[in-house]
Amino acid sequence: MANTIIQVKNLHKKYGDFEAVKGISFDVMEGEIFGLLGPNGAGKSTTLEIIETLRTKTSGEVIVDGFNLDKQPNEIKKIIGVQLQTSGYYPGLNLVELINLFAGLYNESVDPLTLLDKVNLRDKAKAKFKELSGGQKQRFSIATTLINKPRIVFLDEPTTGLDPQARRNLWELVQAIRKEGTTVIITTHYMDEAEVLCDRVAIIDSGKIIAIATPDKLIDDLVATGFERPKEVKKANLEDVFINLTGHSIRED
Repeated sequence: MANTIIQVKNLHKKYGDFEAVKGISFDVMEGEIFGLLGPNGAGKSTTLEIIETLRTKTSGEVIVDGFNLDKQPNEIKKIIGVQLQTSGYYPGLNLVELINLFAGLYNESVDPLTLLDKVNLRDKAKAKFKELSGGQKQRFSIATTLINKPRIVFLDEPTTGLDPQARRNLWELVQAIRKEGTTVIITTHYMDEAEVLCDRVAIIDSGKIIAIATPDKLIDDLVATGFERPKEVKKANLEDVFINLTGHSIRED
């Protein structure tokens, strides 16, 4: 049985009179892909930022791989990788220079080309960040989360704005990261993405967790209520047709 790597207990976050996170509790198991789902303003990004040590909490307890957030935040920082938004990179530096810059900040020795191989960007090693396509920028941002060889990676809506081909390639990258033993926490607005990637999901609304289970369990529970789709369920969807007709390989020019 997998070990618990993240424990969140009765977590609250207030901004003045507004309570963004209202006493949520959940565990993340080692080696799983765990999804936090919810509408804008639900509290999912705030929750992630607290676990990532980027935002203070009002109350509650957070334990990450045995380290207490209140007492050992620096130890937590050493074992996590956090995806930066694409605006967080120096646009005039090439990818090798950026990796070396971040490796220096972590005091890590990293082979930039090996890291770029993991995200299929070796051919862009000397390209400046600003010259990359949207999908390439997202893959590179995930590569930078791996510089410090983290036990846990946090990805906040990594496929937003990408076309279907780029999304599928990101999915494969996330699955490859998990296969290496890394725990992945992901937020997404795309339910098909969560269904494909996540071992379990927590659905947050108005600062509270309203459901937590495997995607299949949540779907089965819904069907058990008598819910039916208005159209016959098909074995493939339109996105599958698009990928089949246009090709699955990376094509982002």
